[in-house]
Formats: sequence, structure tokens, C-alpha cells
Amino acid sequence: MGDAPLRVGLLGYGVAGRVFHAPLIAATSGLRLDAVVTANPERREQARREHPQARLVDDADDLWAQADTLDLVVVATPNDQHVPQARAALAAGLPVVVDKPLAATADQGADLAAEADRRGVPLTVFQNRRWDGDFLTARRLVAGGELGRVARFESRFERWRPAIKPGWRESGSPEQAGGVLYDLGAHLIDQAVQLFGPVRRIYAEVDRRRPDARVDDDAFVALTHTGGVRSHLWMSAVAAQLGPRLRILGDRAAWTTYGLDPQEAALRDGGRADAPGWGEVSPDRYGRLGADDDLRPVPTEPGRYQDFYAQVATALRSGAPMPVDPRDAVATVRLIELAHASAIEGITLPVPPPE
Repeated sequence: MGDAPLRVGLLGYGVAGRVFHAPLIAATSGLRLDAVVTANPERREQARREHPQARLVDDADDLWAQADTLDLVVVATPNDQHVPQARAALAAGLPVVVDKPLAATADQGADLAAEADRRGVPLTVFQNRRWDGDFLTARRLVAGGELGRVARFESRFERWRPAIKPGWRESGSPEQAGGVLYDLGAHLIDQAVQLFGPVRRIYAEVDRRRPDARVDDDAFVALTHTGGVRSHLWMSAVAAQLGPRLRILGDRAAWTTYGLDPQEAALRDGGRADAPGWGEVSPDRYGRLGADDDLRPVPTEPGRYQDFYAQVATALRSGAPMPVDPRDAVATVRLIELAHASAIEGITLPVPPPE
């Protein structure tokens, strides 16, 4: 590929494309946002204003016809379009980043990963919250043994949205993979598995709390990991008061932290991931480590969403692994499917081992 920047085509300029992918690509050395696919006039104007060097393309088919002008495609469209558009990119011989969740069903995701293997074309999934500062701090504390033997991991991604927002995420059909389990659970489940390994049992409560809600807006998922740790995960659009973002209970100490990682808010406000101080939180927001009243603040690792695309660029140039194995994303979708089944049946379900 030489030393020239890798040329990136971005499919979609909604929240995922405009807030997350385009700014992170623009801030990554060795990548250039070359094309944005959107037919929406307002979004085209936004893209033209925010990324004037990128050409605007009306339809993905036009992009595949010019596949030799690109080195990477990013699929940041609604969830039900992830698989067909990623499949088209693979058929064009283009490496692909797919926004989470990889697919609406685990079988679809597994087929897509298998196709990427058959074609020998790299495929990865944008599980950006592996680079949240609080998660990086949790990983450091667990690995360092400061908590002792961990018994329970608690994780919350809660919002207060009493009115349903327009759009497929909160109003779509099940086939569109909307609702909090797919939107927020895809992050929380992935983080839990990254910290504590495979899952052997799952229990879930999934509800529609708001009047006229068509998809789940409030959910609880309990995972029992093969190593014995229990992960308790809450995700909600109807939490009028927010609980701790993370709490980890060990036999030596516990660690608790509040508030979301600041990177998403910074990106929404037009911040750049290559700016000084990116991803840092102030000392008053540090989590507390200890037992009973003997607590001390622990500095939060700076969040590093930019590392995802830096690793993508390295992988494409050197053949190193992509930052997220698509099979991890398939396993997450399978757990989401089992969570829905558990909630419907009202029982704890076993999790079959990976094939």
C-alpha cells in the first residue's frame, strides 16, 4: 500500500458515521476520509462542511464500482444494513469496519466472518468502548490483583429519555435490531466478556416501559462466567437517577466509578481525538478503590478511541490482527439472542460453548 494515506469510504453519515467514525478517521495518521455515502441532503451538507476533502456519493453501488480507489470501507448504517453492505464490500475486495452490532443474528454474523475468511479480506467490528477510560482502568485493576478475587462485576449504561426519539433505534422492527439490548448491551456484554471470559449461563429481564414503545427500553442481564465471576449489567432509557457506571467487588477491595467516559460527548461537540488531553477525566471523577470507609481515588486511564483506527491502519499495512475479532462480536450477538429468549421464558439459560 506504500506510504500514502489509506483511503477510507464511509457508508452512512448519521450519528455513528458523523459523530464517531468520520472524526476518528480524520484524526488518525495514515488514514484519509476519501468518500462519504449518503443521499440525505442535510447530511450531505454536513459532510461537505465538516470534511471538505471527501467526495460525496449517493449510493453504495457507486462506491463498489470504484473499489480500486479505496483501501477500507466503514459500514455505519442502520443495523439491518450491516451484513448486506459488509458482504458487498468483501465481494469488492475491500477490508471492512462494521459498526456494532455486527449483525441482527449470530448466524448472520458467523456467515459474514466465514466469508471474510474465505476471501482473505480483513473484517473487524467497532467495539469502541473497549477503549473507554473507565474500562481500561477496570482492566488494569483486575489484572493487577488489587481487588483480590473478583466475585461480581456491575456495569450500567443508563439514560433518562422518557419520550421516544424518532428513528429506527427506538421505533424499528425486531429485524432492525433496535432497542437497548442491541444498542447498549452490545457494549456492556462485550466489556464483561473481555474482562472475565466466556459465559456459561445467562438470565435477563427485558421490558418496554414507555407508552407505545416498540422495542425494549429497559433491560437487566446476568452472566455467569466459566471462571465463576457474575456480571450484572443494566441498560436503560428510563433511568431518572443513574447508578454507578462500574462497580467491581473482590475479596480484598472494591472499585466504584460514576459517569460515562467523556469521549462521546467530546466528539459530539466537535472535539478531535488527537487534541492534547483527549479522553482525560478530572480528579473529582476518579473512581474509589478500597473497603468500607478506607477508600482512595484511583486515576482513570485516558480514553483512547483513536487506538481503534490506529490499529486498523497498522493491520492493513503490516498484516497484524485487526483490533476486534469479528467472532467476538458474533458471540456478543448470540448472548443478546439468548438474553431475549431468557426474558421471554423467564428462566436462566445455558450458553453453548463456541463452535
